[in-house]
Amino acid sequence: MAELHVVTGAFGFTGRYIAERLLDEGDRVRTLTGHPNRPSPFDDRLEVAPLDFDDHAGLVEDLRGARCLYNTYWVRFPRGETTYKGAVENSRRLFAAASEAGVPRIVHISVTNPSLKSPLPYFRGKALVEQALRESGPSYAVIRPSLVHGDEDILVNNVAWALRHSPFFPMPGDGEYRVQPVFVGDVAQLATDAGKATENQVEDAVGPEVFSYRELVERIRAAIGSRSRIVGLTPALVLALSSLIGLVVKDVVLTRGEIDGLMAGLLVSAGPPTAPTRFTEWLKPRGPRLGSHYASELARHFR
Repeated sequence: MAELHVVTGAFGFTGRYIAERLLDEGDRVRTLTGHPNRPSPFDDRLEVAPLDFDDHAGLVEDLRGARCLYNTYWVRFPRGETTYKGAVENSRRLFAAASEAGVPRIVHISVTNPSLKSPLPYFRGKALVEQALRESGPSYAVIRPSLVHGDEDILVNNVAWALRHSPFFPMPGDGEYRVQPVFVGDVAQLATDAGKATENQVEDAVGPEVFSYRELVERIRAAIGSRSRIVGLTPALVLALSSLIGLVVKDVVLTRGEIDGLMAGLLVSAGPPTAPTRFTEWLKPRGPRLGSHYASELARHFR
């Protein structure tokens, strides 16, 4: 029989690509999802179970017999009762359930440059989850992607959407801070390769091209044929304008933590590239359709 692999969030973005790769390799795949009633993009090829952190026994049962757990669970920003502290505790519960179920391997999707000393709650929370994983028992791999892009992504799509719909594009500061995009399919490949291994490992998931943020936006603008003017503004003003746009699209467009992390250059690796897909090659054929529709974070994860 095919081995069972469990993926959190296979109806989302990164988790979907991991699940698809496993299914294509002939594995049996089950997803743990906070939205178990949503239509599955995999029809009946994928087993579906709820990701209920309060149901320890249920988590253990749904993880029992799995060869590997691929964890993509996290929260982009706090909202209502959803907090970074809660996400860390939920992750700890998930790892504990996997350990009790006898899962021998956990592959966790983190982020570049997490730190327990980070002043940014997102990056500090990611470091706390990695710490919980190391203490949980099973062998593990931590995959640390930078700026993940793909056909279903939110950030790059919405940059293009803004460039299509506004005569100017507000950019925090001078835009000279660096970013290193990575294709979501390459992240999935690194994750599934790590799932086949047995030793503990930590690896950045980063593409071969590094841009200043201004260069990244300029390349997107050129690909979609926009004439929008890129204007450097203070982070506070960019955040205020993003909040106004958010009222129109009924979404959280950008957070101060995301601006600070971007400007601090945290979406770049100090090591060599680990993923082959070049952002410029991915971008070129997608120009005519990229950003044609706004992608809502709240619709994807909270509604």
